[in-house]
Amino acid sequence: MDVIELLPRLHLLRFPVGQAYLWRDDGGLTLIDAGTIGAGRAIAEAVEELGHAPGDVRRIVLTHFHEDHAGGAGEFAALSGGEVLAHHLDAPFVRGRLPGPSPRFEEWELPIHAAAAELLPDGTPVPPAAVTGVSDGDVLDFGGGARVIHVPGHTDGSIALFLPTEGVLFTGDTVAASPADGSVMPGVFNVDRPQLLASLGRLAELDAEVACFGHGDPLVAGAAAALREVAGSR
Repeated sequence: MDVIELLPRLHLLRFPVGQAYLWRDDGGLTLIDAGTIGAGRAIAEAVEELGHAPGDVRRIVLTHFHEDHAGGAGEFAALSGGEVLAHHLDAPFVRGRLPGPSPRFEEWELPIHAAAAELLPDGTPVPPAAVTGVSDGDVLDFGGGARVIHVPGHTDGSIALFLPTEGVLFTGDTVAASPADGSVMPGVFNVDRPQLLASLGRLAELDAEVACFGHGDPLVAGAAAALREVAGSR
């Protein structure tokens, strides 16, 4: 796993499939997404390498239930004691009580999905002991007040997080950066692509300077303009 500093308070944790983000406040840390099955120990080691204890991570906020974002949540929550949060529509799948709905694949997405699936570890995720449901408009106690934005389309319960005082936006898989050239693009593997495009338009209205995607290199400057450009071209 690669650990990359994006801002003094923000690090990217990059896995073979997907990525997570670690935000630091003076009173503790917040993890946004938690990687794949088995990622909990690697995240704990990364936290320690950055000079903190796993117990300093107060909360683990999941942008959606997919394995490459929530697979390590239960393991890391057990190591850190951090509270796990997810949108109330996706929370049952994170808890492992129900199987989540499958995406409606576009034909061109099938080989991309197959290649990504080859990189996922085998096994069944350890579900968190508890998951706190969140909803659109909730404000979480980190980053000067992180606003929860419900962005359905990739999954029914996908969320983004916006830190207005910091100008930082965590998009989950509603938006991605192309692995080919880094260009901003709508997320793939969706349950409802038209709904995802509408959600992308909502994110484009925010005054974000930094955009942290679920896949692909983040934008550390000019995020709002890039999101408006891709939203306007759809």
